[in-house]
Amino acid sequence: MFTENRKEQTIKNRFVWFRKWIIERQTFKTLTRDSGYSKDTLQRTFYKLLDSSPTLRIIQREGVNLRMDATYFKQFCLVAYQDNTDGYTQLIRFTDGEHYEEIKEDLLNLIKLGIQIESITTDGHKSILKAIKASLPEVKTQRCLVHIQRMCLLWLTQYPKHIAGQELRKHVLLLLKIRTDNDKIYWINEFKSWYARHKDYVNEKTFRPESNRFWYTHKLLRRSYQTINRALPNMFHYLMNSKIPKTTNGIEGYFSHLKNHLDLHRGLTMKNRINFIKWYIYFSNKR
Repeated sequence: MFTENRKEQTIKNRFVWFRKWIIERQTFKTLTRDSGYSKDTLQRTFYKLLDSSPTLRIIQREGVNLRMDATYFKQFCLVAYQDNTDGYTQLIRFTDGEHYEEIKEDLLNLIKLGIQIESITTDGHKSILKAIKASLPEVKTQRCLVHIQRMCLLWLTQYPKHIAGQELRKHVLLLLKIRTDNDKIYWINEFKSWYARHKDYVNEKTFRPESNRFWYTHKLLRRSYQTINRALPNMFHYLMNSKIPKTTNGIEGYFSHLKNHLDLHRGLTMKNRINFIKWYIYFSNKR
C-alpha cells in the first residue's frame, strides 16, 4: 500500500511537467533541464499518461452561440463544438469525415445534456447545414463570412479579366466590413444590382453538339455568385446579436495551435495522438 501511494505521488509530481509538454510546446530537452528528471523518466511517465485520456466535461449553459468546425489529420478527422463566449470545447468527435448522421447525433446530444443552443456558426459544409436543419431547425445558422470571402476570391482570382469578375471581387472584399443594418442593406442591394447587370454573362452556356451537352462558360464566376446567393439568408445574423460570431476564425485558430503542438511530438502512435488531443482540449478547457 505504501509503495502504491508513493507511485501515485510520483506520477502526481510529474503531472505538472506533462501539462507543460502538452499545452506549452515544451520539448523533452527543455523539460529535462527545468524539472531535474531524466529524459527517459519523463518519456516513460508521459507515455503512461497517454495510455489513458481525460473525460471532457459538458457544462450546461443557456443562450450558447456555438462555433463548430472540423480539421483533418493524416489518420482521422476531429469535429469540435465550442462555446464562442470563452472558447470552451463542449464536445468533440474523432471520425473519418464530416458526416450528416454523426453531426446530427452530436447536436441532439448537446441539447439532451443541457446545452441551450442559440446559434451555430459554420463554414457551410453541406452535411453540417443539413444536420442543423434536421435536428435544430429553430437555431440560427450563421455562415462564416471569412470562408465565403476566401473561396470567392480564390475562384475569381486576383486579376479577373472580365468586368463582371472585377466588380464582384471588389464587392466580396467589402464583406467583412459590414457592421450595421445599413451596411448590410447597401451590400445586398449592390450584389443584386451586380447580378442584374451581368446575369447573361454569369449564366452563359457553352454547348457541344457532338455530345449534346452544355456547361456554364464562366463556371467559377457563377460558383462565386451561387455561393453568396445561397448563403445570403444566413450571412448577417450577427448584426442582430453581437454574441454570434460572424466567422469560425476562433476555432480555426484553436485547431492551428493544436496542430503546432502535436507536430512538435512526432512519432506518436495513432492512439497516443488522439489521447494527446484529448489532453490538450482538457487542459485548454481548464484555463
